[in-house]
Amino acid sequence: MENSRSPSIIFFAYTTIVLIGSINCRDNNNNLVTNQSALFVFGDSVFDAGNNNYIDTLPSFRSNYWPYGQTTFKFPTGRVSDGRTIPDFIAEYAWLPLIPPYLQPSNGQNQFTYGVSFASAGAGALAGTFPGMVIDLKTQLNNFRKVENVLRSKLGEEDGKRRYIYVDFVVGNTTAVIKEVYKIGGRKFGFLNMGAYDCAPALLIIDQTKIGSCFKPVTELINLHNEKLRNGLRRLERELSGFKYAFHDYHTSLSERMNNPSKYGFKEGKKACCGTGPLRGINTCGGRMGVSQSYELCENVTDYLFFDPFHLTEKVHQQIAELIWSGSTNERHRTL
Repeated sequence: MENSRSPSIIFFAYTTIVLIGSINCRDNNNNLVTNQSALFVFGDSVFDAGNNNYIDTLPSFRSNYWPYGQTTFKFPTGRVSDGRTIPDFIAEYAWLPLIPPYLQPSNGQNQFTYGVSFASAGAGALAGTFPGMVIDLKTQLNNFRKVENVLRSKLGEEDGKRRYIYVDFVVGNTTAVIKEVYKIGGRKFGFLNMGAYDCAPALLIIDQTKIGSCFKPVTELINLHNEKLRNGLRRLERELSGFKYAFHDYHTSLSERMNNPSKYGFKEGKKACCGTGPLRGINTCGGRMGVSQSYELCENVTDYLFFDPFHLTEKVHQQIAELIWSGSTNERHRTL
């Protein structure tokens, strides 16, 4: 995908999905002005661009307060990081502007032509994940359909329709979503397995007798999830004619940076930049728990893999996005 501007769909699995499609735009004389790429993002806190700022939810599901956003934006945007997320970098590599959250009041129809983010911190593939507090995946898909209708109304049935040429990356834990995209025309997919979040700072302090050790019960669940994901992909390959996929081992990419931080330009692979307690593993960053709280904040965020006890820094997001975009052969398995 490096240096490519061809229309495509990109999904990032984790319960997070990103789509890049194309939109044909014509002038008043029906001349084709551009075959423009557009980025549509689904997911949870890993990808939320600020949708939770605009829903009635708890402070723990928002990040619209300092020090979130301190690095690039210099103010909190609702992203659960010090700066940009993986989709922000993917948009940059695709020569697109910054993709706004769907619920942002200032959005206009012209904004949607470049894409939009539906992701919501705390969301899951199931509607039962924090019901009423977040925007679940089904609602995100419904919002996507609304945007699609707006674009078709604005640009016309044929010219407003995204032509799904390739599906370059897919990440998701629901085969229903994959099959829906397949029905639209997607044939080439890409997947990321679940990262090593059993070793995130918040999990490293759960067992007070083994501070700094990965939390084994979650380790087992992640390993099981990743195994089932691979099995599910093989099953889809048998069931769906023409279904092909590429696989990025996100678990290994993140583990290598946790265990060998200096190799990737970090000083801290297990301690969070923002939080309290051992390894700053208690998630009080910015007063997240909704009460007046004190918290610690590191001096140099670029030294850290984790910004808060669960979420990565902009620097890591950029490294992962570069791996995904370039299709690095040493960290990406191809079956295409």
